[in-house]
Amino acid sequence: MEHQLAALFVVLVEPSRSQSKIIIQQFNQLGIGQYKHFDTGTAALEAIFEDVPDVVISSLHLADMTGQDLVLKMRSNQSTETTPFILISTTTSFRELDPIKQAGASAVLPKPFAVKELQRALVNTMDWEHPDQLELEDMDPENLKVLVVDDSGMARKMISRTLNKMGIEQITQAADGAEAIPLIQANHYDLIVTDFNMPEVDGHELLRFIRNESNQSSVPVLMVTTEGDASKLAAIQQDGVSAILDKPFDVTEVKQLIESSMAF
Repeated sequence: MEHQLAALFVVLVEPSRSQSKIIIQQFNQLGIGQYKHFDTGTAALEAIFEDVPDVVISSLHLADMTGQDLVLKMRSNQSTETTPFILISTTTSFRELDPIKQAGASAVLPKPFAVKELQRALVNTMDWEHPDQLELEDMDPENLKVLVVDDSGMARKMISRTLNKMGIEQITQAADGAEAIPLIQANHYDLIVTDFNMPEVDGHELLRFIRNESNQSSVPVLMVTTEGDASKLAAIQQDGVSAILDKPFDVTEVKQLIESSMAF
């Protein structure tokens, strides 16, 4: 995938002249020659809607809006609903970053970042768009039955879209654990991918139900979360989660986890 970076068309939204200069220099180092730079979200959106880029890279704080506002406006437009979005941010605040991750950010880059970190974020983002097909020994990916649980409709859509591109065709979606439980009671699934922070029944409560009350207690469960509380994550692990993945997740890692969980 790395050799394909040079073919990308990138929109950069960065109000700082010094920071944008550094990032454009990094583009040049990666062979990215097709890019447009904007100081404001309004100008960027006008250009993005007219000529949809391969990826948008934006700072969190803009003069006229936030990075969250920008990605939400993109997600509400059919032409840019699934356009990859990379956030640049100096903050590590869960409160500030979680809504943007929930809105479908493909990656979050800390500021300042090195060219290798930018390269890694772009490669992972393009993996979301072009993931490798699953390689399973005993069954075809299209026969896998997967349940995706997330209170963000955009997150469900993006996860399902990526799984589709891996070859998984039978995907059921649920908006939270309360909606997922009757589906699990009525259907058999080969894999469950769930968010952690959800209303009514969260991912941890759903995991406990699967492991202790359902008739498919051994089904692999991948937990996708922005949660940074170590004690909460440790409790999830203790209750039998198959893997915990940061949101946005690494597609290659997910592919490997699915392949390994299906190997028994």
